[in-house]
Amino acid sequence: MRVCRFQLDEEILIGFYADDRVIPLHQANEAYFDAEGEELPFAATEDILELLPPEGTLFAEAKILADWIGELDPMTLDELSMPIEEVTILPPVDLPAKVFLLAGNYAKHVTERGGQAAERSETFPYVFMKPATTINHAGGVVLLPKVSPHHVDWECELGVVIGRECRHVDEADALEYVAGYTVVNDISDRKFKPNPARKARERDAFFDWMHGKWHDTFCPIGPCITSADEIPDPQKLRLKLSVNGDVKQDASTAEMVFPVAAVVSFLSRLVTLQPGDVIATGTPSGVGSATGTYLKSGDLIEATIERIGTLANPVEAE
Repeated sequence: MRVCRFQLDEEILIGFYADDRVIPLHQANEAYFDAEGEELPFAATEDILELLPPEGTLFAEAKILADWIGELDPMTLDELSMPIEEVTILPPVDLPAKVFLLAGNYAKHVTERGGQAAERSETFPYVFMKPATTINHAGGVVLLPKVSPHHVDWECELGVVIGRECRHVDEADALEYVAGYTVVNDISDRKFKPNPARKARERDAFFDWMHGKWHDTFCPIGPCITSADEIPDPQKLRLKLSVNGDVKQDASTAEMVFPVAAVVSFLSRLVTLQPGDVIATGTPSGVGSATGTYLKSGDLIEATIERIGTLANPVEAE
């Protein structure tokens, strides 16, 4: 089951996502009632997490409705659907309280940028955060920042959406706290250097890297959430990213150093994870900085993860 948030005119709605179309929840529910004579209690919900495991109070009903939609004939489905071009797909979680991202969680990505990959037993997940102003949506413009426009890069990542409050959980149990999965593009300014005439300090390189993650629009998320029950093993997903149709990244989540369960467990020992928190689990090899290729105005980035969908974003100068 894939669910999304979208805007139609001035109204924000929840619906089922189907790549080239959305099926509004309330419209599908009305059609289900007309056909089956059974009313499902969706009328008041505005929270997408209500439709998702492990604690969504409407998860069972959402599954019933999604399965019913899946059996509809093409003509009936068309009547219930809205073409994707007629709506604005929004971030699947409305302003998550925390957005965590991992650095160096794919060994080939580390080595392609000149680093030395460590075995899992020899290291720990490198985690950073992005502010709310970075959050972007499917179809939203990625802005090349005026302050540093020339070395902006892409990073396709599997996003994990937390569905249950999570603290001090073991790796073996960690996936029980996941609501579902989405696509994240961790846009990065690789050579951000505030005050080029500065006096060098020991931590400059780290903060150049960190600040280069924080520009507005630099965290597209979406286009939907696939419920966790549909992806029992998140380490078996293909990731692919293209720029203007040219494939740059093509890998599998099996290549992660720290799998999803390990990342959730690690973070839960540092902070309380809350429903709606998003964790981006790192990117594979194929980033632009490895070959000196960067985004430019007019580009189109398409980040795809199987069983979830494609997160497409145009690029423009600020």
